[in-house]
Amino acid sequence: MNIKNNYSLKNYNSFGVEAYSRYFSYIGSNDEIKALLEWHNQSELPLLLLGGGSNVLFKQDYQGMTAVIATKGIEVIDEDQYYTYVKVAAGENWHQLVRWSVNNGYGGIENLSLIPGTVGAAPIQNIGAYGVELADCFHELEAIDIASGTVSLFDQKACQFGYRDSYFKSSAFGNFLIQSVTLKFAKQPHWIMDYVGVKACLSGQPITSKRISDCIIQLRQSKLPDPLAIGNAGSFFKNPILSSNEWHQLKRQHPKVSAYPQAGGAIKVSAAWLIDHCGWKGKRFGDAGVYEKHALVLVNHGKATGESLWTLATQIIESVEGQFSITLEAEPRLIG
Repeated sequence: MNIKNNYSLKNYNSFGVEAYSRYFSYIGSNDEIKALLEWHNQSELPLLLLGGGSNVLFKQDYQGMTAVIATKGIEVIDEDQYYTYVKVAAGENWHQLVRWSVNNGYGGIENLSLIPGTVGAAPIQNIGAYGVELADCFHELEAIDIASGTVSLFDQKACQFGYRDSYFKSSAFGNFLIQSVTLKFAKQPHWIMDYVGVKACLSGQPITSKRISDCIIQLRQSKLPDPLAIGNAGSFFKNPILSSNEWHQLKRQHPKVSAYPQAGGAIKVSAAWLIDHCGWKGKRFGDAGVYEKHALVLVNHGKATGESLWTLATQIIESVEGQFSITLEAEPRLIG
């Protein structure tokens, strides 16, 4: 394991925020994972695990070890009457996995095209888009207990998936390193195509997973900035979930509010709609701003600090709460 000192993390977070880590290592194998955990337990310094760095905001430098998990491998390991099971190393790029799946005729994750980050980070956040979540096609994962080095299998129930949430993000936060994820691809896929723009894009074409993926890519590229061109972490805020009573009260006051019904009668309200109607879309304060095409995306126009981006985020939260009595929750993990 190669360890670097006082290392810049600017190229390892999609916001492109300048921050330094006291120690840094790029982990490319399971042997290096083992060495990393041994080093961590001997040093007793904090450990920050990164995949694509697409779900973090550095407010300050990191005073421990930052390790980028970059292990590779995609393998079909089993199949039965209903599913094909594919095991994927944690360091694989998520979008490249989606394209691998659709190019090989496996359906189920096409709606999750172009989501930044790595496979190992996907279950922590329970990534989702266009009516599909990782949990919908998840089978199991291998996770290493950071303190003991023990490898355990977690099935869907053990992962406790919720809306942009999981066991690894909530009650077991920071306790495990995800080593691999096994997905199950239905041999008779159930395609989700009801979201605005998807139906229109597919109109008149034979439906395949690849065509859906192509449409999702077009839609995301039309609305969301490329992190390589302008720093961002995709959607910065979760869509708030309201009870039926809360929703009807909001609807009476704001008839045009955008929302989506959920299981059990709850309603998911569009955070982008709330932010836009508070006048934030396209606003810029120094190099910290709100993307002009999508109110849910905070952007770094060049030299924004994590602190300035978080200040903007808190102002948006206060603004939405003041106008709608709804408290937004940030998706990215705050460091510092």
